[in-house]
Amino acid sequence: MKALVVAFDFSKNALNTLEYAIMYARQTGAELHLVWVDNENTPDPMMNIEQSLRIETKKYFDKIVEQYEPKLGKGRFHVHLRKGKVYSEIAMTARQVEADLVFAGTHGISGYERLWIGSNAYRIVTSSPSPVITIKGDFDHTKGLQKILLPLDSSAESRLKLPLTARLAEAFNAEIHILLLYNSPLKTIKNRMLAQAEEAVRCLTDRSIANIVKEIEADNMVKSILQYAAESDADLLSIMTEQANTSGNMFLGPYAQQLINNALIPVLSIQSSNVEKEW
Repeated sequence: MKALVVAFDFSKNALNTLEYAIMYARQTGAELHLVWVDNENTPDPMMNIEQSLRIETKKYFDKIVEQYEPKLGKGRFHVHLRKGKVYSEIAMTARQVEADLVFAGTHGISGYERLWIGSNAYRIVTSSPSPVITIKGDFDHTKGLQKILLPLDSSAESRLKLPLTARLAEAFNAEIHILLLYNSPLKTIKNRMLAQAEEAVRCLTDRSIANIVKEIEADNMVKSILQYAAESDADLLSIMTEQANTSGNMFLGPYAQQLINNALIPVLSIQSSNVEKEW
């Protein structure tokens, strides 16, 4: 990995997200791009950040860089000050630096973040050209990344998250838990999922990535995934997101949004448009 983007608004949530992203940068050798967005609706037709605000923000970032850059090891920070819609500017920066991952904090179903990072997390996920990892502000990242939960269903898109998930597992020497979720009595669907799991195990084993396969009859997909995440002590949940566009407003599909909202661990959201083309 070469570039990681972190949505940053100086909140405690953002600082925790930064600490988490630093862990990835240290393991992969990637450089970190911190993006702050002035999302205030001002009459300035040129959409330039007011000079005084830019100076003040830059001073804050100087302190952040001084404090956290030593933790990167060989990597370094890049600071981007933007103005506009938060999710659009994050997506634009990710595209410009060819980000491998974008990190954004989210407050989930409880709690409230006064700044913009939590309220924009979903839009960042759906608009980003790169996979996005969302993380709650109270998540304890100090244990590292040891177990990654990868649910598989019967859809063709479900297995598309495997290559990136495998790359992260290699970087952290983590174990991948492949979770097969059966919500249909049809043997044809079950056999299709088993075939997908067998292919995944074969590919992971060939790359010496430790893996476990677990089969579950799931009436409630989200509940079953979250329950297994807790039981297995997983550190990261890897999912494919569904995207739709209605009246210009992008939103996540119901399963993806519920998982991002309710998961206590970070969630890696991958769209079919930003999957890795090669295994």
